[in-house]
Amino acid sequence: MRYDTPVRVVPRWWRDASVIGLWAIPMFVIALWVSNGGLAQFTSAADGFTSLGRLTGLVASALLLIQVFLMARVPWIEKAWGQDELTRLHRVVGFTSFTLLLGHVVLIVIGYASAQPHLIWSTIVDLTLNYPGMLLGIAGFGALCMVVVTSFRVARRRLRYESWHLIHLYAYLGAGLALPHQLWTGQDFLASPVSTVFWWTLYAVCLAAVVVFRLGLPLWRSTREPIRVLDVRAEGPDATTVTVGGPGVKHLRAQGGQFFQWRFLDGPGWTRAHPYSLSAAPTSSTLRFTAARVGDGTDALGALRPGTRVLVEGPYGRMHPGTRTNQRVLLVGAGIGITPMRALLESLPQAPGDVMIINRVRSDTEAILAHEIDCLADELGAQHHVLAGGRIHGRASWLPETAAAWDDARALLGICPDVSHRDVYVCGPPAWVHAFSKAAGRAGVPAANIHVELFEL
Repeated sequence: MRYDTPVRVVPRWWRDASVIGLWAIPMFVIALWVSNGGLAQFTSAADGFTSLGRLTGLVASALLLIQVFLMARVPWIEKAWGQDELTRLHRVVGFTSFTLLLGHVVLIVIGYASAQPHLIWSTIVDLTLNYPGMLLGIAGFGALCMVVVTSFRVARRRLRYESWHLIHLYAYLGAGLALPHQLWTGQDFLASPVSTVFWWTLYAVCLAAVVVFRLGLPLWRSTREPIRVLDVRAEGPDATTVTVGGPGVKHLRAQGGQFFQWRFLDGPGWTRAHPYSLSAAPTSSTLRFTAARVGDGTDALGALRPGTRVLVEGPYGRMHPGTRTNQRVLLVGAGIGITPMRALLESLPQAPGDVMIINRVRSDTEAILAHEIDCLADELGAQHHVLAGGRIHGRASWLPETAAAWDDARALLGICPDVSHRDVYVCGPPAWVHAFSKAAGRAGVPAANIHVELFEL
């Protein structure tokens, strides 16, 4: 029997407040630099380089801590933005922070070398060996370099998810190793009581967010009332459905369409979490997800045994009924991206005709959960369309090759004429989601009504 969880609408001001906070922190850092004499130090070229180097280092540190906070899975931030938008924002802030950090290193070396090129190498050696905390700072910089390099899409495609995730954790190490450097050699860190309190508070808040929301809360939720594997079944040759349950499920307050980070205590590798979306509406005692077999973690799902303990983090994501703004809804999934759409179909309060679901697959035999979706659609009075076929060559399109003669937006209007008056939920590979979202926009759907979940690292 379905468990009808209440629809929880996220207050809009949460998002606005987080934007203000995001901008306020670096602005306050700049204000502190000015009040502590940053501009007054431009008395010579060397002092100017040094002062600018301090500023770039301070802003880089603030942005690095903002990165950590954004990905600490603080419930209010996550609910306001969703993991997809937070991940994109995390990348922008991250690359900006790293660029400023490089500028900090270059400007400080030039300034300490009195702007004389022949003194740069000796200055580097002197800073490294004789300044407190510098070796730790260099080690932290190296850790951040490794994270940044593996964050480029070319590098990420060559790494398994498990390896990429492990390397990405070095960002915490980099942030931690920067603290002694700031304490011992950062003049602006200790320039005034306000500066000291500000920086200690910023570090403490970020550390607390990670400890509480990434470690403490998931562990408490998973251990106070155990959750275990109940059933494992193959969905054809390329996907696996896992059902878990226990008394702890009712405290998670999950909604159909959201995802969790899952860990199964079944042997080596249990420490690595994997993100899987719910593929059925949650009940008061069970959760279910369906995952494509694309790597070591997903391949191992088929070998799970009933009774295996499960640790969960979540629920996460804005792909749920609480983000709905219209009575009518269009659900669109490609490949394994259909799984949260199936959960949404089951979870959305609806009258016959309110919901349409489009399932984009390479072939009819690869239409995961198609029979379940057909049955649900018949029961609820929804429409279900399966679009099968390979990609259109030479064109970024959401349509199959058999529909190559159609314009993307016109084809969407042909399938769903009133799409501009619906909320549209989309999940699938990034390029495909981008193509569909672009077509939906051209078909008249407001950007605020397009809810996206990407299946990528």
